[in-house]
Amino acid sequence: MPGTPPTRYVYLGPEGTFAEQALRTVPAAERGSRTPARSVGEALESVRAGEADAALVPMENSIGGAVGVTLDELAEGDPLVITREVILPVEFVLGARPGTDPAGVRSVAAHPQASTQCRNWLRAHLPDATVVDVLSNGAAAAGAANGEYDAAICAPIGAARHRLTLLADKIADHPDAVTRFALLSRPGPPPPPTGDDLTSLAVYIAHDRVGALLSVLMELAVRGVNLTRIESRPTGEALGRYVFFLDCTGHVADVRLGEALQGLRRVCAEVRFLGSYPRHRWADAAGDRPVPAPAGLSDTDYTDAAAWLARLRSGELS
Repeated sequence: MPGTPPTRYVYLGPEGTFAEQALRTVPAAERGSRTPARSVGEALESVRAGEADAALVPMENSIGGAVGVTLDELAEGDPLVITREVILPVEFVLGARPGTDPAGVRSVAAHPQASTQCRNWLRAHLPDATVVDVLSNGAAAAGAANGEYDAAICAPIGAARHRLTLLADKIADHPDAVTRFALLSRPGPPPPPTGDDLTSLAVYIAHDRVGALLSVLMELAVRGVNLTRIESRPTGEALGRYVFFLDCTGHVADVRLGEALQGLRRVCAEVRFLGSYPRHRWADAAGDRPVPAPAGLSDTDYTDAAAWLARLRSGELS
């Protein structure tokens, strides 16, 4: 039923990874079931098939950039919509079995992205250790727990899940790194506007039209819609053919964003609506305010202008 909170959640597994840690920040997910999936595609397909109500998958990382497989699924698969974003600080730890002597660590299990983000720390503190690539942060923690490796670079939740002792915490070279996750559901009415929302789109431009991408950007700019992210991915049709992923401030229920969407529909080959949802709010949000609309481009301005035009059409000139 519309408005019913999801109860069956799936996330990019395995257990003990940042995806599970991110999902557990969603209050409803703490009360529902949480099932790991082997891949982004498997997680999303379980929602499309009705086997789960919502899936949490990574969208982008502040160090590694966009997660291409997620964007491709959103652009090419059966439609799903984002209902929530979760931004999680990426805080890697070094865990080992209880009683492990840090000086005796000779092998460290790590996902390649994890070891890359901790390269300088490893060079400074474990220069003689061999780093072994594994499939996930959860697999690294499991490998250290069963004695296959001396230690593991993993998420805090993975160390806790496998009862590892922390030999070091916050070992990432970029302490401010974050990963953005999206909670996706089958199409339905979006969450109501909060006044601080994002709308995500996948836009296919007309490749035989000069200035096609500029036309897309102008539809947003002339209405004061702030573009917060643009990312391109190849469509697979031919070299040079791309789909553009846009995140912009506002909600589909907002007048000015609604007009911008109508404009995009007119000038683009195709527009796929990926959802309107509340923007992630940090605990300390003092400097994290929504960007105000320029003078003359607020929803109130649009409402006033529409009312004025209606009066003109009815014969009133005041």
